[in-house]
Amino acid sequence: MESKLNLDPALIEEARGYALSISRDVQGFVDKRTTVSVERAVCRFLGIDGVNPYDVPLPNVVVEHLAAKHLLGEGAAYCLGNAMMKTGLTPQKIAQEIDGGRLDLGSLSYGEASEVFRFIDPLVEESVGLVARNREKRRELIQRLGEGPQPYLYVIVATGNIYEDVVQARAAVRQGADIVAVIRSTGQSLLDYVPYGATTEGFGGTYATQENFRIMRAALDEAGEEAGRYIRLCNYCSGLCMPEIAAMGAIERLDVMLNDALYGILFRDINMQRTLIDQFFSRVINGFTGVIINTGEDNYLTTADAFEEAHTVLASQFINERLALIAGIPEEQMGLGHAFEMDPSIENGFLYELAQAQMSREIFPRAPLKYMPPTKFMTGNIFRGHVQDTLFNVISIWTKQGIQLLGMLTEAIHTPFMSDRYLSIENASYVFNNMRDLGDEIQFKRDGKIQKRANQVLREAVGLLKKIEDDGLFNTLEAGTFAGVKRPIDGGKGLSGVVEKGENYGNPFLEKMLGGART
Repeated sequence: MESKLNLDPALIEEARGYALSISRDVQGFVDKRTTVSVERAVCRFLGIDGVNPYDVPLPNVVVEHLAAKHLLGEGAAYCLGNAMMKTGLTPQKIAQEIDGGRLDLGSLSYGEASEVFRFIDPLVEESVGLVARNREKRRELIQRLGEGPQPYLYVIVATGNIYEDVVQARAAVRQGADIVAVIRSTGQSLLDYVPYGATTEGFGGTYATQENFRIMRAALDEAGEEAGRYIRLCNYCSGLCMPEIAAMGAIERLDVMLNDALYGILFRDINMQRTLIDQFFSRVINGFTGVIINTGEDNYLTTADAFEEAHTVLASQFINERLALIAGIPEEQMGLGHAFEMDPSIENGFLYELAQAQMSREIFPRAPLKYMPPTKFMTGNIFRGHVQDTLFNVISIWTKQGIQLLGMLTEAIHTPFMSDRYLSIENASYVFNNMRDLGDEIQFKRDGKIQKRANQVLREAVGLLKKIEDDGLFNTLEAGTFAGVKRPIDGGKGLSGVVEKGENYGNPFLEKMLGGART
């Protein structure tokens, strides 16, 4: 892509070099460890589902049993495969026998790992095949129905009741939405289990469950047939159950997942070791399934100044890009995040926002960038808010963003009503249609405010990435470099769920989905 900002390609390559070094260091740590949530995802891929009489999910029952027997480091695949060989039972039946106290995996003799993994390979192939068929079905539906042009119009539903969410999602599709995101109930990211079944009560959103995924997927498929275009379903692959939710999304054919390497650490105080291990397997799943991941750099600007700290967003985008590549996610599935969050009182703030959005587009030319609307400086004045959202829409179409999470004029007042979504979709559709090719028609003044701003942010990001390479990502997170939030390496939630891998450890799903394609 020709640089309208006169960005220095050598600086961009230098930044990517630092990000590669940082990410390899992180991956060296990740490769030696697993977590309870990784192993629960393995259980789900092996067919373990449902809850016991006390509503404890059976994947949790199995993994807690393995931990109690000091077998977790050997991995759920090895231990369950061995139990299948010894007992002749299916993984689901093994889970039920463990729950009933009739089977102790610690009392079994264990065979050679190679023999065990050969034994369960047909089951692994069957599960991976299901995911691959879902990926192919998405491709076929898009080919037959078509889809809206980028920037995709992305809206949220957040009633707490999955059936009411369906009603609102259908209305949004009729109004023109391309992506519907079901916001999770407040606090679900801190639950170390996934709730089961369809849910009708939630605070600030609806619980992410496999049944809720199935219900909404079916509704959007039906709405897409009526509308004559494919509608993408988005949910939140983050928190303490990141790999499990990725697995459930793969099984139910979700299309977009919020899946950031650092978000849970910074904004949910989840232990950094746990998060960085979990994000790898979750991203391998998402990459193989064809899911577009959305990263969370936009959130930095809700706690840090958008003008002063813009370089931290760019630095994080470089790191997220490299960690995603290591997990086998192609650039076309990287919805790297940024946001329209400049203080409206800053003179020429629109020019600075334009510079930063164009910079992201030029540096990540193949990524469907996820552009987030103004929230921090929305006041409840719906008329001013609608103007702020309009300026946001102008920059998005000008700079060819990929995913446009639509701003709501009632942002500071309440969860969106259907009428609010209608006005937001109407606003974006009007701007996008009337300015579709604006970016192709305009060049920026050489050494003008826009070019200078973009190059300043790039230089500062390169300096920050060099420092992160010197200090290491773990120390950087402890220092509070991102979003002004400090997190200790041994603090936060979920650290007890991290274990070192044993000599028999294997994750056949990771191996088959990644296919040796680390970059």
